[in-house]
Amino acid sequence: MTVTNEAKATHEVELSSTAAEKVRSLLQQEGRDDLRLRVAVQPGGCSGLIYQLYFDERQLDGDAVRDYDGVEVIVDRMSVPYLGGSTIDFADTIEKQGFTIDNPNAGGSCACGDSFH
Repeated sequence: MTVTNEAKATHEVELSSTAAEKVRSLLQQEGRDDLRLRVAVQPGGCSGLIYQLYFDERQLDGDAVRDYDGVEVIVDRMSVPYLGGSTIDFADTIEKQGFTIDNPNAGGSCACGDSFH
């Protein structure tokens, strides 16, 4: 009898409690409990790389997963090194509203703050 322990890959992206609560709220509004928050880095923007945050029902081979009190955050294999140590938060103030990513790996960003290198 062969026993295999398939350990899921994990990542070092932190999700603040405020962001986790907002994700739960959005999923509740959608009436879906089968979605996860996917965080990725894609080529683009004026500084070279852009963040992608979206809900995904898929879990792909090589995805790294962490659970934050019932909110699963998935990072694809290629994005893990770019996002290590990052923190995702949610702001709802007069100055800004939406999810923010504080990434210690970003060497710089463009003036609009939408892309980094």
